[in-house]
Amino acid sequence: MSLAGQYLVLQLLIVFAVLVAVVAISLAQSAAAFERVEGRRALSAAEALGANPTVRALLPAAEPRGGSALPAVAESVRTVSGSSHVALAKLDRTVVASSNPDLLGQPLELGASRVLEGRAWTGVVDGSGTEELSAHVPVLDDAGIMIGIASISRNYPSILERLGDAVPNLLTYLGVASVLGVAGSLLLSRRVKRQTLGMEPSEITGLVENREAMLHGLKEGVVALDPHERITVANDSARALLGLPADCVGKRLAGLTVEPALKEVLTREQPEPDQLVLVGDRLVVLNRVPILSRGRDIGSVTTLRDRTELSALERELGATRTATDTLRAQAHEFANQLHVISGLIQIGEYDSVVQFVNGATLDRTRLNDEVTSRIEDPALAALLIAKSSLATEHGVTLQLDPESGLERVDDELSRDLTTVVGNLVDNAFDAVTGLPEAVVRVLVEDTADGVTVTVRDSGPGVSGDPGEIFRQGFTTKEPGPGGSRGFGLALSRVVCRRSGGDLTVTNNNGAVFTARLERTPLEPTRPDRTRPEQTRRLQQ
Repeated sequence: MSLAGQYLVLQLLIVFAVLVAVVAISLAQSAAAFERVEGRRALSAAEALGANPTVRALLPAAEPRGGSALPAVAESVRTVSGSSHVALAKLDRTVVASSNPDLLGQPLELGASRVLEGRAWTGVVDGSGTEELSAHVPVLDDAGIMIGIASISRNYPSILERLGDAVPNLLTYLGVASVLGVAGSLLLSRRVKRQTLGMEPSEITGLVENREAMLHGLKEGVVALDPHERITVANDSARALLGLPADCVGKRLAGLTVEPALKEVLTREQPEPDQLVLVGDRLVVLNRVPILSRGRDIGSVTTLRDRTELSALERELGATRTATDTLRAQAHEFANQLHVISGLIQIGEYDSVVQFVNGATLDRTRLNDEVTSRIEDPALAALLIAKSSLATEHGVTLQLDPESGLERVDDELSRDLTTVVGNLVDNAFDAVTGLPEAVVRVLVEDTADGVTVTVRDSGPGVSGDPGEIFRQGFTTKEPGPGGSRGFGLALSRVVCRRSGGDLTVTNNNGAVFTARLERTPLEPTRPDRTRPEQTRRLQQ
């Protein structure tokens, strides 16, 4: 059934219920009016009958069917008053005159009447199986002594009779109510359809079911907010990415444990697509779209994609490109050295060839020995060696502090160390590149309960609030597309704090970053110390 049909049936049921209530009220009101009006008439007629001199004189000695004077007077009063029944009875309730011959000699039915107490009474009495409205009046002699009872009764109208009197008005009411109900149903249906975009209830139900299935089946997160920043939609992926509780729908963002940076992105206008936000240790891409209905702002919808793995791949690709560039630069350098060796051989300077080869390999061997002798973790040692080559290309001097030392660590801490050290060294390179004295110094300290990494540079230091540089999205460089810069230091601090440590910065003739990471020590695995010596002997 269509929406209009459902509303019409509902309205007709309401009209029918109201009509039944009106009928019941009308019947009750007609009964009360009948008792009030006709009761007064019956009481007046009974008082007139009881006060009649003939009745007062003959009633004490009267017998049923004993004369015609009392019946004549009683019938005359009944006819004049328009009543249904009349009766005269003695004090013992014996009827001596009545419009119903069957009642002669029978006791008069009094019901709840108090006439025997000498008081007039009006009420309903069940007489001969039918309800009657009766008025009982005491008959008094000249001395004021009660000598009998005068009774005037009117037939109580039945329900059908009272309903028949009300039918014309009820039909009018029913007709008017039906017209109003049909018109109201059509208007209400049109209004509801405008609000539901012309869809029927079954279509709305199907749409909601499809939407729920689609939302909870999406791998991407979806969050919808109303203009008051209340969450109206949040699928499973969004709750998992943002750490929202299961009952977050209907709650305001202000009442949830949402990071300020994330709250700002969810509520403000987004000028460019693919806004990057760091949520915990995960990098999430958000796209916020405002929703308008008939020109009115009704909220916004934000989609979320987990870009952590993609960012890791991008970092690996960047590291590969850096290594490629470094290898290309070294290949160019080696080509020049080979040209020198070739020239020396051609002119017969063989001793000079040996000296040149030893000098070319000595610096690189010294660097490898310096790093691997202090840093036993292969991943971090390889990173520092690669950064040394990159530093040379940028005109920066990268120094490993002689006090540095690190045993082999577990794989998770090794990855965390390379992430933190790589970000800190890259930031230090950016800070000192182009300066007359560009120096970056790295200190790695291994303790019983953790690893401390200190990276200091000879740059201008950190200006303003030092803690502001750890805010995600903060950068002194040109912002990348979608705010892709400003996450290195923020991610490094998250990595440190996740392990139980922290990342801080101070100024001391340049910026000094101190990263503290907790670790579980492993059995140290000593590298083969003979290889550098073997290489040196082979070169000699």
